[in-house]
Amino acid sequence: MEIFRGVSKLGRPFRRAVLTIGNFDGVHVGHQEILRRIVERARARDGESVLYTFEPHPRRVLQSEKALRLLETFEQKMETVEAFGVDAVIAEPFDQAFARVRPEEFVEQYVHDRVRPVEVYVGYDFHFGRDREGSMRLLTERGPHLGFSVTVVPEVSVQGRDVNSTRIRQLLAAGEVEEAALLLGRPFRSRGRIAVGDRRGRTLGFPTANLAPETEILPAPGVYYGHLTRLDGDRSGPGLPVVTNVGYRPTFRDGRDLVAEAHVIDFTGDLYDLEVDLSFEGRLRGEVRFESVDALRAQIARDIEAARGRLGL
Repeated sequence: MEIFRGVSKLGRPFRRAVLTIGNFDGVHVGHQEILRRIVERARARDGESVLYTFEPHPRRVLQSEKALRLLETFEQKMETVEAFGVDAVIAEPFDQAFARVRPEEFVEQYVHDRVRPVEVYVGYDFHFGRDREGSMRLLTERGPHLGFSVTVVPEVSVQGRDVNSTRIRQLLAAGEVEEAALLLGRPFRSRGRIAVGDRRGRTLGFPTANLAPETEILPAPGVYYGHLTRLDGDRSGPGLPVVTNVGYRPTFRDGRDLVAEAHVIDFTGDLYDLEVDLSFEGRLRGEVRFESVDALRAQIARDIEAARGRLGL
């Protein structure tokens, strides 16, 4: 998959481009439906499937005081998009100047003149251009005059509820990682490097890999089970089974920052400084302050056994 940092960086014309446009935060099942469509249509037309997205996320530039937290790093998003077979991505640099581009100018000068699509697919809530003034009506009216058809992909629902990135963030904030996985189409994964911690887990008899996250979101404080995948080798397998504590370490009264500490089940070795993905596949319990270290140690042992059962070990 080719990645172009803006339409000004396109080094070649696309071949019968089938295009979608959007932020695609999290690449959830609604996004995936759009990606499947453009890949299928591009292959049917012997063309190329293209995602036109924006980096950084427009809300980061326009509403910086609200500090939107994204579900994935840019690299994670690109990996997910590539897995669906997309041929090319245009990651348009988004700044205040680009934010002032009028919708008509975006459609004609950026989409038509540079990408030359033959078909465009967008989500049901798509808006674009200065102050989000661009509507479906403008796109569907201008598209045929410029030589491309426009298809609006209906909303996707899971268990009778709409799928969107905001709802996924809310589910993660509530610790409901299994429901979030239904909307994402895969378990939520936090990416980062394994950092040296205070080594307290070793003194408890359960060494932990402490994640220095690059992903901006962790689920709510609690204990989870899942897998740790090393990114320095083969990623095709499920990864190493883990039980992960997300929290402020209330038993030791030293927690000010939310941290993720993963105990890798039945593992001996060194993971320090490795980049990993840490998946959160289910929640075992909430965060608890224990009256003693022995009580904490006993609970950790129970958590590991519960994780074994959930992971089928």
